[in-house]
Amino acid sequence: MNNLTLEDIARKSGVSRSTVSRVINDHPNVSKAVREHVQEVIRQTGYRPHPAARALVSNRSWTCGLILPRAIPTFFTDPYYPCLIQGISQACSKKNYTFSLFLMENEEDEEQIFSRVSRRGFMDGILFQSYQIGDALLDKLVDSGIPLVILGRPFQNRQVSYVDINNIDSVSKAVQYLLDTGHKRIGTITGPQNTAVGIDRRMGYQQALQRNKIIVNEKLIVEGTFTEESGYWGMKQLLRENPDGVFTASDQMALGAMRAIKEEGLDVPGDISVIGYDDFPMASPAHPALTTLRQPIAQFCFEALKMLISLVEDGLEPYRRVILQSEFVIRDSTRDRS
Repeated sequence: MNNLTLEDIARKSGVSRSTVSRVINDHPNVSKAVREHVQEVIRQTGYRPHPAARALVSNRSWTCGLILPRAIPTFFTDPYYPCLIQGISQACSKKNYTFSLFLMENEEDEEQIFSRVSRRGFMDGILFQSYQIGDALLDKLVDSGIPLVILGRPFQNRQVSYVDINNIDSVSKAVQYLLDTGHKRIGTITGPQNTAVGIDRRMGYQQALQRNKIIVNEKLIVEGTFTEESGYWGMKQLLRENPDGVFTASDQMALGAMRAIKEEGLDVPGDISVIGYDDFPMASPAHPALTTLRQPIAQFCFEALKMLISLVEDGLEPYRRVILQSEFVIRDSTRDRS
């Protein structure tokens, strides 16, 4: 029934046109009972509000920008990006939003993207993937006043709204699991140390060791880039130190690490236990199935978009933050050595 109008839904629901509009636009000033009733009528009739009409009435574009800095080299090989985009797409669908994707690699891209997203009326707000120290575009966006939510903890301690995973706490618990199951020499392959997520996951590793009064051995720490290849070469380096357990800051690096271990004629988990981070689709069918930390990507994306819409509708209030928890998933790449 694509020819239905807002008035038709109002008549079928027994409420005013403005009430239907508030329900569609997720406005808070609607009672739960009325909201659920109108939503049920919309569901039964298959009504879909026309984006152009919504924009005209509300003076909003109903579009957000998703900016992914430094993504071009690994966009088609890193499983994080399709999972993130799927999550944002699903969140936008629930909120009747659309999004425009911007991949940024250099200063020229930065200028072009800022020029487009800061144009009045082009989009309602921005979701920005936090990446590394000195993201000049992020500074410009913060200073511009456009509604903005950062995906991941911003590196600088700026007053900007963001959604993040509790990387320090979750990694600390994973390393504690290795300690509790009898592992004595635990190494790590970190993420890049010019990124907040890379630093936080290393801190989680160190926190677990220090809590157990274990001296942090720098020879058991290797920096990676979240890629399988960096996990492979990082593990080659760690093998010189004879670890019996390894935490890697991504599933991709864990797969590379397991490949390096097997090349040396060693067994996972017989000789070395391996833990990853993400629980992307390749983790479960890996051989052996990968013990890992599962990121709540769908919830992460939904919370970010909800926060952005709230900033758009309520104005630029003091910054907000939402911290989500990872789930520890035990599979076959770890064993009890106690």
